[in-house]
Amino acid sequence: MITLQYEIDIDANAQKVWNVMWDTHTYSQWTRFFSPSSRMQSDWKIGGETLFQDASGDGMLATITELEQFKKVVFQHQGMLKNGVVDRSSEDAQQCCGSLEQYFLSEHNGVTHLFAQVDTSEQYKTIMDQGFQQGFAVIKQLAEEK
Repeated sequence: MITLQYEIDIDANAQKVWNVMWDTHTYSQWTRFFSPSSRMQSDWKIGGETLFQDASGDGMLATITELEQFKKVVFQHQGMLKNGVVDRSSEDAQQCCGSLEQYFLSEHNGVTHLFAQVDTSEQYKTIMDQGFQQGFAVIKQLAEEK
């Protein structure tokens, strides 16, 4: 398991950046670089359930371990989804269980610094690098629109 980090400065307040990241209408715009039909469903509760999946129901099951609206959210992966069915026992699922996906926003003078830290296996490094770099550029573009 490796830990990757991504960051960008955005000329918008933290609430606007947060909303662009997690609103159902804009989430798929920045995450399309990971999967063209990417979507997220969450109860937004610590210890609750969050599903990251594509149109076929493949993806990840996670729970939120830390949440401070407009500032921080930490997802802990709990398993994989295959056709919408939770898998916690396969080798792939075991590798991702416990891994973290963390997002931090800090605002100073109307500029928000967005920082993400993600645990993943070496085989997904290129996908993560491309997805986050391109995705963060979209978040920046959408949040900076007046």
